[in-house]
Amino acid sequence: MNHPESFKAFFVQQKEGKTTAGVNTVLFDFLPAHGILIRVHYSSLNYKDALSATAQNKVTRSYPHIPGIDAAGVVEHDASGTFNEGEEVIVTGHDLGTNTSGGFGEYIRVPSEWVLPKPSTISLEQSMIFGTAGFTAMYGIERLKRELITPDSGPVLVTGATGGVGSLAVFALSQMGYEVHAATRKTGASDFLLSLGADQVIDTSDVSDVADSPLLSRKWAAAIETVGGSLLDAVLRQIQDKGAVACCGNILGKELQTNVYPFILRGISLLGIDSAFCVRELREQIWDNIASIDFSKLPENYYRIISLAELPFEIQKILEGDQTGRVLVDPSKGYKRKKRRT
Repeated sequence: MNHPESFKAFFVQQKEGKTTAGVNTVLFDFLPAHGILIRVHYSSLNYKDALSATAQNKVTRSYPHIPGIDAAGVVEHDASGTFNEGEEVIVTGHDLGTNTSGGFGEYIRVPSEWVLPKPSTISLEQSMIFGTAGFTAMYGIERLKRELITPDSGPVLVTGATGGVGSLAVFALSQMGYEVHAATRKTGASDFLLSLGADQVIDTSDVSDVADSPLLSRKWAAAIETVGGSLLDAVLRQIQDKGAVACCGNILGKELQTNVYPFILRGISLLGIDSAFCVRELREQIWDNIASIDFSKLPENYYRIISLAELPFEIQKILEGDQTGRVLVDPSKGYKRKKRRT
């Protein structure tokens, strides 16, 4: 089998309790012995990647490690025969970038069941504009639709609206005809969110700083809630009868303290979004839904493409909550790809 002797990657190491990360030349044999070798054209930066890169929250069990929970690229070799050499594919979720070497390197090697063919109507670059963040947003929307939440049901709230999941939820819901209320703590984010299709931009404090009453005024038919903690509790108490909340984040904490009245008196549903381990049939359906989105409607400045060397700055930004929109990673940007050998 042809393969390079080495490749460039964003390599995270731990020595004497200290975590260091940067661009390294990594021997090819560092990759796990899985069946499909993929040359990565694009990855994307997610909050989980930042945690892995800084050894926080035990996202990654052992180091050294290459983060990157997303990858889009071209099949170099498939021992299973499932994919053809040169076929464009996507890998998101599963164990990629957490404990299996991820998309912040020029190559990944993964099991065949993790790999999906890229929808023909989108490019590799466009697939990573969505990536895990957009997949999570679309998964949440799919769950809301299964609860019969339609554009006629009423406004849909999106919390953490300037982040990856939130901003793509705003965009996708708007494209589908929903009235979208985007909640953010960031001052000056209104123009950005309105350009994505939000009908109203509200301060997160208007959602969270509410009375302790078990039930509050009915404001939204549904919500994509990306933050968790006390904000999730406040949202649940403000959902309309027979509404639903898709929950996919825990930035404000893993604990949820609430009461049963929204569920037993208003009949609302709390929907968990497990995007990393979504079953394949649903995963394929969601990617088909993503491919139906009109990418031309995205604002020009919605995303940018960076090199591996630029990752530390962007990782710090996302950890501090200062990231807006999406950051794509081109692992080969600024480097000449190594020649392959037999």
